[in-house]
Amino acid sequence: MTFLKVEKSGPITTLTINRADTMNPLGAPGDGDEFRAACDAINRDMDVRCIILTGAGRAFSAGGDIKAMQSKTGTFGGSAPAISDGYRDNIHLILRALYGLRVPVIAAVNGPAIGLGCDVACLADIRIASDKAKFGVTFLKLGIIPGDGGTWILPRVIGQSRASELFYTGDVIGAAKAEEWGLVSRVVEHDSLMEEARALANKVTAMPPHALRHAKMLLRQGQQVSYDSALEMAANTQALMHTTQDHAEGVAALIEKRAPEFKGE
Repeated sequence: MTFLKVEKSGPITTLTINRADTMNPLGAPGDGDEFRAACDAINRDMDVRCIILTGAGRAFSAGGDIKAMQSKTGTFGGSAPAISDGYRDNIHLILRALYGLRVPVIAAVNGPAIGLGCDVACLADIRIASDKAKFGVTFLKLGIIPGDGGTWILPRVIGQSRASELFYTGDVIGAAKAEEWGLVSRVVEHDSLMEEARALANKVTAMPPHALRHAKMLLRQGQQVSYDSALEMAANTQALMHTTQDHAEGVAALIEKRAPEFKGE
């Protein structure tokens, strides 16, 4: 059985990390390839407009497989160069695949998101959390560092000071603190998490698909480039959007005081 459950319902695809009996650890051999295949398929499917990423059972993801670390097997086995390649060729594929998704991603964090699991959640564009969710980057407690690029990811979400506090102490924070720190957009009752995630996804999928993908690209690039470069990319992209039928539909719908029907044209 594959560990990543993929369910498409109209324009929404739900990705569920499906190792509920062990709190959804990540990093087993082949995990990166499975994530990459799923995300590549999503990027090619213009009918998909939003992703919901969640975990099966009581956890989002407890991070790397501690038992594999202890037994020095799988991705965590062999010499230092072999372990380094294991990160590049497997764990990094998970992160790169999620980072490379061209449609908005909502992380529905249903329980603990620890270590690699926290960094995976932080690659989503939007995070909403169950009131049972917990977040932590506990790498130093295991005598290791974030091998998944977490020192790049987390400061961009909650700022350098708070990211440093979590990394250097190994503290695990609850959902309320995560909301206060801006790690999640909001906290909802556990039993209504997926309903809330789907409602949010439905709002996202009502947007025109080409403009939606370009908006994500510009938001992403805006974190890396100068303001002048961001303005240039915006001007060029906006010019393309003005030539689409979806733009004409949006304008007509506003003038006619009705809901638009975007078709990706």
